[in-house]
Amino acid sequence: MYGLTNYRNNENSIFDPFKDFFGGLFSDDMSENSCRTDIRDEGDRYIIESELPGFNKEDISVDISDGYMTVSAEHSTENEDKDDKGNYIRRERSYGSFSRSFDISDVDADHISAEYKNGVLEMILPKTQTTKPETRRLTVG
Repeated sequence: MYGLTNYRNNENSIFDPFKDFFGGLFSDDMSENSCRTDIRDEGDRYIIESELPGFNKEDISVDISDGYMTVSAEHSTENEDKDDKGNYIRRERSYGSFSRSFDISDVDADHISAEYKNGVLEMILPKTQTTKPETRRLTVG
């Protein structure tokens, strides 16, 4: 189970002195660009639920490489309001992205499934099947 905890969070790769030193005074522990994620252990599988409000299904990527699963999403929007002369009255742009990686070394990566519905990405990660050693008794001759 500990393998599924967040491996690295790539969203804070640039040093921001205001955020790094004063962020705790003005915001909660999670960055505004992070995705809140719940991980449940259901015995034979893990269930990961990541909140991704505002993203479309096409904005989300899940990549698996070298025993790590990386979930990333990126989107941008642009609104323009012009008057009848073509001058801007309002012009707004927004951009959002994040990336998180998880160690999935104890997961059967070939059978991971994912579904995105109502702003929540749900992934089912079946655990690898461990074989129990055969038990037998030898006859001493």
